[in-house]
Amino acid sequence: MSYQEAKQVVRDHYAALASATPETVADRLAENTTPDWHWRGMHPFYEHHGAAAVAANFYEPFLSAMTKVQRREDIFFAGLNMIDGYSSTWVTSMGHLMGLFDAPFLGIPPTRKIVMLRYSEFNRVENGKIVETALFIDLLHLMQQAGVYPLPPQTGMHLIQPGPMTHDGLQYVDAPEQAGKDTLDLINRMIGDIQANSNSKENAAPRDATPQEELAQCWHDYMLWWGPEGIGATYTIDRYIAQHQRPFRTQLGEREFHGHIARLAEGNYGGFFGWSNLSVVPLGGYMGLPGDGKTRAEMRVVDIYRRDGDKLAENWIFIDILHFLHMQGLNVLDRMQTV
Repeated sequence: MSYQEAKQVVRDHYAALASATPETVADRLAENTTPDWHWRGMHPFYEHHGAAAVAANFYEPFLSAMTKVQRREDIFFAGLNMIDGYSSTWVTSMGHLMGLFDAPFLGIPPTRKIVMLRYSEFNRVENGKIVETALFIDLLHLMQQAGVYPLPPQTGMHLIQPGPMTHDGLQYVDAPEQAGKDTLDLINRMIGDIQANSNSKENAAPRDATPQEELAQCWHDYMLWWGPEGIGATYTIDRYIAQHQRPFRTQLGEREFHGHIARLAEGNYGGFFGWSNLSVVPLGGYMGLPGDGKTRAEMRVVDIYRRDGDKLAENWIFIDILHFLHMQGLNVLDRMQTV
């Protein structure tokens, strides 16, 4: 499919959802998806197949809790998936789902006020239908807005995460092909830098003498790393190192990278997601929580990037932190029910 055809399928899908109710959402979902549609969601939703199952497990509870939902989209692009040899077309969307939080959702108490639920979604489109989806939402940020934030203070700062500084993230018109290649090449170089400096590779010496030297290869000094609730956002290379990279590299051991399901780019925007991207062993202290140095836990992650010239300028990150904690024996949602 052309990018425009694939984008239109996803835009039609979002238009159908915009008018859906808990009673009609299964039918709305079925309009633009295949009968065996493979849907991935964060903890506690996980994987489902077909519109009826997706509606019953996620959209019906969500639309019963949130009224007057609007999709406040900041980034929208399409691309061929590098991971499968550029054989499949994916469409990526990112922004907030804004609504009135009028009834409990997953046990999170309603505020009867506006809430902004961060989301990122990857949709694989074939023959005019969505066949595969990954939807990441920031449930910890929703808890923070509801006044029931369950974790210690963050190293970064989480606000309502904005879209691109350049306000050009909605690529409803296809971008020049070379621009997307340049963005994907830069993302791949950045991933290579992480691997070259990772202490998980048989304790090999890092390629770069300092983290600053490593990051300067692919990142502007004024980089913005829009991290998820639980970690927070950081600004500039030095603050990123202090507020995210150093805790990540020193408080999580035995990092094992598993790769991605989709990695794509169009224009100055690109990104990827994995299921899971990596697994780690918490050593203690990460996100202010203990670690036993033994239990391995997965990180399912979305990264979306904005390229500015020959370096990366902004990065939006989604992590299924509730799943990561659940694998360590902490079920945040269940614990919230006992308070």
